[in-house]
Amino acid sequence: MKVRFQSVSTLALAASIFALPSQAFAQAEQASEDQAAENQGGIEQIVVTAQKRVENVQDVPIAISAFSNTALRERAVNDIASLGALAPNVNLDGGTPFSGSSAVLSATIRGIGSDDFAFNIDPGVGIYLDGVFLARTVGANQDLPDVERIEVLKGPQGTLFGRNTIGGAVSIVTHNPGKEVRLVGDLTTGSFSLVKARATIDLPISDGLAASVTGSVTSRNGFQKRIPYNGTAAEMRAIANSDPASAFSHADTSTATRQSEDNSVSLRGKLRWDNGGAFRATLSGDYTNQDSSGQTSSLLGVSFPAGPFAPTNPLPGTGINPVNPEGGFLFGGLYNFCIGSTPADIAARGASAICGARGTSVNPGGLLSSLAGVNRDADPTNDRLPWDGRFITGDPDTSYATGPTLNKLQAWGVSGNLELDVAEGLMLRSISAFRKTNWTAGTDVDGSPLSMLELTFTQNQEQFSEELQLLGSDLLDGKLNFVLGAYYFEEKGDLHDYVVFDEGLLQVDGPNSFDTSNYAFFGQVDFKVNDWISLTLGGRYTKETKKFEGGQQDLNGGSYKLFGCAAPDGTIAPFGSFPLAPPVGAGGPPCFAALSFPDPTNPVQLYVPGVNRKEFSNFAPKVGVQLRPTEDVMVYGSYSEGYKTGGWTTRLSNPQGNVAPDFDEEIAETFEVGVKSTLLDRRLQLNLAAFTTNYKNVQLNQQVGTSPTIDNAGTARIKGVEVEAVVAPVNGLTINASVGYLDATFTALSASVLRPDVAGPIPGLRLGAVIGGQLPKTATWSTNISPRYELDLANGGSMVFLADWTHKSEVFNDVARYLPLRRPPIDLVNASISYREPDGRWDLTVGGTNLTETRYLVSGGANDAAGVYFGSYNRPREWYARIGFKF
Repeated sequence: MKVRFQSVSTLALAASIFALPSQAFAQAEQASEDQAAENQGGIEQIVVTAQKRVENVQDVPIAISAFSNTALRERAVNDIASLGALAPNVNLDGGTPFSGSSAVLSATIRGIGSDDFAFNIDPGVGIYLDGVFLARTVGANQDLPDVERIEVLKGPQGTLFGRNTIGGAVSIVTHNPGKEVRLVGDLTTGSFSLVKARATIDLPISDGLAASVTGSVTSRNGFQKRIPYNGTAAEMRAIANSDPASAFSHADTSTATRQSEDNSVSLRGKLRWDNGGAFRATLSGDYTNQDSSGQTSSLLGVSFPAGPFAPTNPLPGTGINPVNPEGGFLFGGLYNFCIGSTPADIAARGASAICGARGTSVNPGGLLSSLAGVNRDADPTNDRLPWDGRFITGDPDTSYATGPTLNKLQAWGVSGNLELDVAEGLMLRSISAFRKTNWTAGTDVDGSPLSMLELTFTQNQEQFSEELQLLGSDLLDGKLNFVLGAYYFEEKGDLHDYVVFDEGLLQVDGPNSFDTSNYAFFGQVDFKVNDWISLTLGGRYTKETKKFEGGQQDLNGGSYKLFGCAAPDGTIAPFGSFPLAPPVGAGGPPCFAALSFPDPTNPVQLYVPGVNRKEFSNFAPKVGVQLRPTEDVMVYGSYSEGYKTGGWTTRLSNPQGNVAPDFDEEIAETFEVGVKSTLLDRRLQLNLAAFTTNYKNVQLNQQVGTSPTIDNAGTARIKGVEVEAVVAPVNGLTINASVGYLDATFTALSASVLRPDVAGPIPGLRLGAVIGGQLPKTATWSTNISPRYELDLANGGSMVFLADWTHKSEVFNDVARYLPLRRPPIDLVNASISYREPDGRWDLTVGGTNLTETRYLVSGGANDAAGVYFGSYNRPREWYARIGFKF
């Protein structure tokens, strides 16, 4: 009866895969070298630790995509972001809006994640390095020189992994020292003067004690060139009059002639004790240093029409408009108004102070010359270039930017993994870790010689974590497995933002500090009732305390100047009467109070002084059932929850009184059913998952005045299907494929987010956030097909032919769905050919990536106030040649 059922199941599943429009995908991982022979001629086993213990992936009731070191190397996957093309319903991008760094990871799984680097916004997809959570998105786009495997877990992983895994988790497992001397590595060259060298050496020290050291060095020129703007004599003279970046407060003003270059060094060392006894210990340390230009940035659009430079006349339609229909201030229009209007026009609009000297008397270090009427006076030597579309190059690989571009990251960490077998089938594990990052980055997103929107940052972060696990395996005659644990996490750090708007009309200086402590207790029990049915029950209780102190300020004191509390020379009177210009006498409320400035000791500070505190608690349950109609087929169903912690808005550009704007945690509740099967004598592996998620308290960016504010402004319903398969029809040929479908839409939005297209500064510029609208960074369809053929040669060597085709439907890079930021449907093709010599001592690979030269926006941002719409493009077509060695 069992055999007959298996045959029927096999036929049905085989028929279903050939009926798919595109074959599904599953990434096979080699379990170990000594298993290779027994797996030859079929699909290799996939071994994962998604449930804190070593298991065949086909026995784990979770949708997982796993990638081995060999698969990553063959497919030229050099960082985490590159995996986004290979796994269904997964979007992994190197870089976020404003960050200026591809070392920042924007991770979204099944429509849930985060596209920001700010310290106040936690990731929605957890990144784990050898079991250690990486709390920040900065530095999370890890280089992969010595990776044993990567596991992408989809859906909430709140029970075993914890907070901020609401969308899923990515677990990176690095190489452990071997018991024999071994040296492996590779040398790679390629497009844009690429030179990459990687090597790992295993060194046995004594019986049971071994060490390994891995090093990686990368040097590569950037693909986006900064080119000079060649205009008329009048334009060039006006550009020369612009203030240099050094005139404003920046974290760093480093520039480069090319953007997206890569200069990095990474080291990892491990010391492992394992003599076959009850105790095992692994001590690890890693260090990364990046010092390069920033990520590419292209000007995509402006809020004002392009037109000829006319020093004596203001451009039509660019007059001062202090409050636009969205409640934001149009500084781009203000800048054009100031330079192109007569003093009388400026005075009539009450703009003499805001168009006057930039800077304030309370912060005079950056006091700069007046912009008022410089293009209407009789002096052509002080003319300024208006802001319009003349700086849009239309080429992803060129930019007119002249401002800062840099990415300087130092990250290091140490960890200890201790394991003790306390009884048969019972193990106690401790994972202790400390990590630290120091990051300085900068980007000129306006793509012009003007300082219309320049951003630089410094971030310093450190974290400590301790996790204790008690694991039971194959107890009660193989019926019981469990994990019980306790977790403690502490993080401290600071992020300092420097943002220059529109030649200094707004100068944001934002020092912020953070302190988070977290503890949790968790457990999961898997019980095998009989050969047909197993049950899973788990949960995690988390308690968290967050502290935040914000010091954001506007060094230009723009609010005082707009509302009559400042003179044209930058002198402000925060304690004068309101609203008089300049303020004199008494009888009205002090200016700083009337304008809702919170700190009389620092009149230009926007954020309420003092330490803010929030506490969160959460219980994330998981319930599941697994059915095994045959040994090779598992059917599972589960309910799981996850949550992403809350925080505060930090990027204020105008005062909001004595309130620190905060937001609460997100919650995801997911039902999932799936099938995992290995069929046809291990020639076919077919996995399917279908799920629905109720996504509540979605943290969305919305505009409050001129301040981008985070709030729990929506709910969403996410439904989807994932089919993954690997087929080995004949020896040497493997076809991997995947199909993902995702219906991820908002079901409710607050009134402040529901802003239709007509409310924008340019009608037709955006679709707007609407109920039923697609979640950002989410493709409805994602497909991958990866055939691999290994041809044995007469000399004992082999040739490996590999190709990857990825298709994804359109993606919106932001909640507001700005049309310039839309990512259209894309098709990516990579391919390579390898020769492996008979003794396996070396191999040579030649390949190409993005062979179809498909260009799309990896990330993008819109700032209506500055009048700037910008984005970063993916890499162009590239070739590479790699020689690998093994001794």
